[in-house]
Amino acid sequence: MLRWPSFGPMDDDVPPGTGCEGCAADWIERPEDEFGSLEGPVRLPVLPVRDVVVYPHTVVPLVFGRERSLRALRRARSEDALALLVAQREPEQDDPSPGDLYEVGTVGRCLQSLELPDGTVRVVAEGLTRARIVEIVQADPFMIAEVESVSEVSAEPGPRIEALKRRAVEDFEEATELSRRIPPEALVTALNIGDVGQLADIIASSLDLDLDVRQAVLEESDCLQRLQAAARHLREELRILRLEEEMRERVEQEMDNSQREYYLREHLRAIQDELGQAEGALGEAWEYRQRIEAAYLPQAALEAAMDEVERLERMPVASPEVSVIRTYLDWILELPWVKSTDDQLDINRAADILDQDHYGLKKAKERILEFLAVRRLVDDVKGPILCFVGPPGVGKTSIGQSIARAMGRKFIRISLGGVRDEAEIRGHRRTYVGAMPGRVIQALRRVGSCNPVFMIDEVDKIGADFRGDPSSALLEVLDPEQNSSFSDHYLEVPFDLSRVLFIATGNLLEPVPPALQDRFEVIEFPGYVEEEKLQIARDFLVPKQREAHGLTGRSIRFRESGLRALIRHYTREAGVRNLEREIASMCRKIARDVASGDGGCSHITEDAVAEMLGPRRFTWGAARREPEVGVATGLSTTDAGGDVVSIEVSIVKGDGELLLTGQLGEIMKESAQAALSFVRSIAERLDLPPDFFARHDIHLHVPSGAVPKEGPSAGAAICTAIVSAATQSPVRFDVAMTGEISLHGHVLPVGGVREKVLAAHRAGLATVLLPTENEKDLSDPEQFPTEVFEDLELTYVAEMGEVLDAALAGRG
Repeated sequence: MLRWPSFGPMDDDVPPGTGCEGCAADWIERPEDEFGSLEGPVRLPVLPVRDVVVYPHTVVPLVFGRERSLRALRRARSEDALALLVAQREPEQDDPSPGDLYEVGTVGRCLQSLELPDGTVRVVAEGLTRARIVEIVQADPFMIAEVESVSEVSAEPGPRIEALKRRAVEDFEEATELSRRIPPEALVTALNIGDVGQLADIIASSLDLDLDVRQAVLEESDCLQRLQAAARHLREELRILRLEEEMRERVEQEMDNSQREYYLREHLRAIQDELGQAEGALGEAWEYRQRIEAAYLPQAALEAAMDEVERLERMPVASPEVSVIRTYLDWILELPWVKSTDDQLDINRAADILDQDHYGLKKAKERILEFLAVRRLVDDVKGPILCFVGPPGVGKTSIGQSIARAMGRKFIRISLGGVRDEAEIRGHRRTYVGAMPGRVIQALRRVGSCNPVFMIDEVDKIGADFRGDPSSALLEVLDPEQNSSFSDHYLEVPFDLSRVLFIATGNLLEPVPPALQDRFEVIEFPGYVEEEKLQIARDFLVPKQREAHGLTGRSIRFRESGLRALIRHYTREAGVRNLEREIASMCRKIARDVASGDGGCSHITEDAVAEMLGPRRFTWGAARREPEVGVATGLSTTDAGGDVVSIEVSIVKGDGELLLTGQLGEIMKESAQAALSFVRSIAERLDLPPDFFARHDIHLHVPSGAVPKEGPSAGAAICTAIVSAATQSPVRFDVAMTGEISLHGHVLPVGGVREKVLAAHRAGLATVLLPTENEKDLSDPEQFPTEVFEDLELTYVAEMGEVLDAALAGRG
């Protein structure tokens, strides 16, 4: 008896990919009459099938709907004849030609057919024997081919064959247990078959293999090779089935554990509600557990939080540790572990924003635009560690806010000026009462983003004492290779800082430890010259203060002469902070007049500035208006930028002593002694008596005695002042100089050349004498406004003789 299968979508007209998962799912027994092989070449109708390979000794359901296939099927049914079932190479082909079919197929016969209302015919077909197409003799109205049987090479019985059969049957049995796609009837048939070739056909027909793989098994005429191929594919399928079973068991186990835990916790919660303890530690632990599960925490943070929740569950409500754990969990849950903002990678838009907010600062703007360009090309880019160094008021802090706006990131700032405790950076350990995370973690919690622009102000003013060195703690924070796993002492779990754009600021780079300097990409901010200050005041400061004081352009207008008067006579700084303060002071006075009804349109000219702000506070131009004997002009650098310093020398009769006043540091005192020794060595060339210095005392004074002064760069100016006083040769009033001096009169290089040149320009001097080796420091013209080189004559000197020739009137 035949057990008819259920018809699946295994047909030649169903779209590819929707066919039956395996023809063995509809396995039925063969009828009792056997079919041997074809006797010589015969002509048979050809039935192309899609995505199906019919094997001998198998019965499969098929659906035919194409016109040529239906004609061939009617021919086969009417004559009770056979047909060749052959797979087409491309399942998508709707009208296959002879070239679209494989050469080897299976001769089959129709056991049952059923015509459907839509015109298709469902057929139960039995595969009989392998056959090869010799020639296509007819293409229309249906395909007829001359075919011949494929001669099979039988396997000789022996231990090797028997072992291969047993292993294949065992694997097939295990696969049947693990897979629902293999019907039990196929296993029963495999257990009762002794022929090697038929066993290979049964295994191959039961597996979900690719079309070309199934066709290769069909075309294999060697029974042993066929069984080996089928067994190999069976082992691959079995390995996949074992993995699927393992995954299924693991998922079921996790679901069971999760459901069990959920049930127990709900039961515990119900008990707490009955006892009125829902607001105690257990109730809090339940709420924290829900919040932790809903948060996207890294694995390390998740494990640490769960450990603390378990501690909280076991802890009495009155325990002081409850508040400590609660605070710790709040910190864990409120930190932005994965919360970030999307970068705005429009380079042109970012450049426009930076130019709108700040005038100049070309290098800083270029570096940010370069970072955005790389970020646009590469997704995973570590944030750079920038360091802005420059005098106060030049825009170091404010440009950080503009950078954040240009990048579409949030901005956060902390100041480390005067910080002396390492715990301010790394946090306190939780063993201490009132422990808190460090300032870095606190700032990230406030800003609520893991990729902000993070500004660390006053990095050059960090202190150190017995509590540790905060600058050493910053080494990990500001190292791109380490900060991806920054560990705060309070949290004790790694936090990723690699996406943060750190910007450190300072007035001087020298106080910063070398190890910390090595982490920085230093961008120096030079001081502004008069023209730059004028442009900044006109475009930024005046509109800002006018709006801040509720004024309009009709209430107050700043003329160029008024702004220049403010710059020259009421401020003396490298930046524009005091200039903004003075503009604000004038706006307040105008606002008072407007509020009282007395104000009209006020034009701020030079006279108006003097009337509102009083007498001039600073003089513009050279401090001296004519050459003087014993007075030379030197250049220095301070936290506020460069400055002009007068060096005064007076020679009186005495015992050859050197008196130094003006609160000079040790290095500057040594520089004065070296200058005096050099002058004594050239006394003969200066036409001085041999005992001149033995019979005279030399008094060297640097004005502003309340201000400490230090450094070797005043050596050339000190030497010039001594020579001037000794020879009574006046020093040019419009010449300034800088450079360290050796005992042999060599002028050595110094630092802070850019700031010193800008200070000379602000003072209105005409000539600056610089060491020859410092010429490289001024090789980049972009670091100076063009008017600096137009107004100043820079002269490079290597020997003191050149300095004296250029500085002393009447020499050269």
